[in-house]
Formats: sequence, structure tokens, C-alpha cells
Amino acid sequence: MKRSDIIAIGTVCSVLAFFSFVPGAMETFEDLSKHHGYSMSFVKFAVLATFGECLALRLVSGAYDRPGFGVLPKMLVWGLLGVIIKGAFSIFAVGVPALLGAMGLGVSSATLASGPLGLKLLTAFAVSATLNCVFGPWMMTLHKVTDTHISDTGGTLAGALRPMDVAGILRRIDWDIMWNFVFRKTIPFFWIPAHTITFMLPGEFQMLFAAALGIMLGLILAFAATRRSA
Repeated sequence: MKRSDIIAIGTVCSVLAFFSFVPGAMETFEDLSKHHGYSMSFVKFAVLATFGECLALRLVSGAYDRPGFGVLPKMLVWGLLGVIIKGAFSIFAVGVPALLGAMGLGVSSATLASGPLGLKLLTAFAVSATLNCVFGPWMMTLHKVTDTHISDTGGTLAGALRPMDVAGILRRIDWDIMWNFVFRKTIPFFWIPAHTITFMLPGEFQMLFAAALGIMLGLILAFAATRRSA
């Protein structure tokens, strides 16, 4: 175990201890998440999802950071993606139950908050499946484009703010891995079940759980990188 691993583990344990043992810490967090949802989504994704990518880099290369990796640009991108994801969650959490209700299935947007467990589970699954099939591929592709742009510009914050060659990056993406692994396998077998759980949670914890799943996304990206280099 490297010194960086000890620091990473110690930091995670310290954060968990802070929210577990400091009086009022969790209550303050819940209140901020409830009343400042989009700002908190930015923070949650910026921290947790970026940590996931750092963890992925550790698994692939043995280090949490390296020249050109771009921790700060990644935090900025993940924060903005967190705001977009928060908006998408709000849209699908209302729109899908409304659609199911219009089909005569006795579901409404209140079902996710207070419906019977079985109906709540089915509704959460429907929301998750629709979200991941409609929004998921677009979001993953956007992340891949921004991530490639960060790498192309040396991992600097100033470089990341330059105009992106979106068309050029799209042509360079390995669509075989994107389709056969990222889309076809991770969406049905991981993201839909994981986000079903997300939509079963109270609203103030949904974005925290979704951001924590960014750690798993980092591991998925690491595995995809391993497949690409194999």
C-alpha cells in the first residue's frame, strides 16, 4: 500500500466520521441538499465523481494523478454534469409517472415518495429504465467528449476552457467499446438497477447516491481502458 493510498483512505474515513459524529453535520447537509439542490449537486458530483476517476487511474496506472490528467478541469466538468443530471432526474421523476398514470396504471409523481412499496419499486424501475435509455447514452458520450478534450489540452483548467473540436473527438471515440460495453452492458446490468435504488431514496439523498455512483463509473472507465489497451 502506497502513502497516497493511506492518505485517500484516511480522507474518506475522516469525512465519514465527520458526518457520523459531529452534531448537526448530517442535518445541515440534508437541509442544504433540500433547499440548494442544484448547487449541492455541483459539489457532490465534482468531489465524488472526480474521486472515482482518480481511483480508476490508481487501478490502471498506480497513481491517483499524473501530468495531463486534469483533476481541476474534471471537477468542473463533473460539477456541471451534476447540475444537468439533477435536472434530468427532476424531469424523468415527474414525466415517467405521469405517462404511466395516463396509461391507466394508477401511478403519479407522488408514488415515488409515498406509494406502496411494490408500486413504488416498479415506478422507480420505470423511471430509471427510461432515464438511462434516453438520457444515459447522451450523458456518457458528453462525458467522453469533455474527458478527451481535457486530455488533448494537457489537463489544464485554461486549456479545458478552449473551444472543443466536438466533431473531431466524436470521430476518434472507440464506438465498439462505447456500444458493446458502456451502453449494452453497463446500462441494463448496472445503471438501471442502481438508479432504481436511487429513485427509491428520499429526494435530498438521491443526488448524493447518484454522485457516489460516479465512483463506480470511474471503475467502469478503468475497465474499459483496460479492454481498449488489451
